[in-house]
Amino acid sequence: MAVPNTMDLRAWLVKHLEEDGGDLLAEMVETFAEVLMGAEAQAACGAGYGEVTDGRVNSRNGYRLRDWDTRAGTIELAVPKLRHGSYYPGWLLEPRRRAEQALTQVVAQCYLEGVSTRRVYDVVRAMGIDGISKSQVSEMAKTLDAQVEAFRSRPLDAGPYTYLWMDALTQKVREGGRIVNVAVVIATGVNANGNREILGVDVITTEDGAGWLAFLRSLVARGLSGVALVVSDAHEGLKGAIEAVLPGATWQRCRTHAMRNLLTRVPKASQAMFATLVRTIFEQPDATQVWAQHARVVDQLADRFGDATAMLVDMAPDLLAFAGFPKEHWKQIWSNNPVRHEAPSNRAEVKGLRLWAVAAA
Repeated sequence: MAVPNTMDLRAWLVKHLEEDGGDLLAEMVETFAEVLMGAEAQAACGAGYGEVTDGRVNSRNGYRLRDWDTRAGTIELAVPKLRHGSYYPGWLLEPRRRAEQALTQVVAQCYLEGVSTRRVYDVVRAMGIDGISKSQVSEMAKTLDAQVEAFRSRPLDAGPYTYLWMDALTQKVREGGRIVNVAVVIATGVNANGNREILGVDVITTEDGAGWLAFLRSLVARGLSGVALVVSDAHEGLKGAIEAVLPGATWQRCRTHAMRNLLTRVPKASQAMFATLVRTIFEQPDATQVWAQHARVVDQLADRFGDATAMLVDMAPDLLAFAGFPKEHWKQIWSNNPVRHEAPSNRAEVKGLRLWAVAAA
């Protein structure tokens, strides 16, 4: 089943755009900012660029370049110049942080909600930008929508993608005048440079085998290759799709989802103790000790929690698949929740991940 939506999805998307797609975020923010400035300059002139009208009171006279420091990096903005007087987008450049945060939220909101013209217009007005019509906002949305689609369909040419995380979130959307549940499926990978990258996002009506199969095939068609380990929950449709599309990859059962499944077979009063013992399996220094501790935990729990222990035994090959990979990567690969992944603690770990990814290819 899909993971219930218990997080701020807008904050989640902004975080991943900033960490995994910095170039994309900078490009989108730059485009949106320049379109907004162009629309405001047009309103100040009383006519479009090069347009001859009776209502024209001024005209454009090229651009001046201005560096704009943002969380996505320094962006070189082309600020419109006017032939008479001056134009300065104080709402954007003073203070910079407030405006940049607002534009980032616009980008994330557009991405999440299908680029709603009404919502973009509301946010633009809330920023204190007047004189921009809804038709102009609609054009901005179309431009942004094209960039988002280009990101979603871009070639996956930074492989091999040694590690692949697969997950889904249940969302409510308006369809045909009514609210329905859909599944937003997400794939995150580690590329040849050792960096995490959002490889794909799609919406499927039902989280079933057919939906996962189509999603994985679309990733392969775009260039997904070199996958050594796929991390996900135990959704049968997803497992079947992984086996069909990525036959050479090992499957890692997400420890977080596995623990939830195990605890459904343990009395509530004993769940904390049971979970503490199971977690010791993941605290071992090497693969041999991981398997040895698994056996010891099974022996300790078998008499009191027969059903849960039997499940722990059955899931062992998939739950402990991480142990066959480098120790320094274990914290990143034994769970498929990208929000809770622990980032490498130092540059040595990042370098090790990159070198191993290349060697594994």
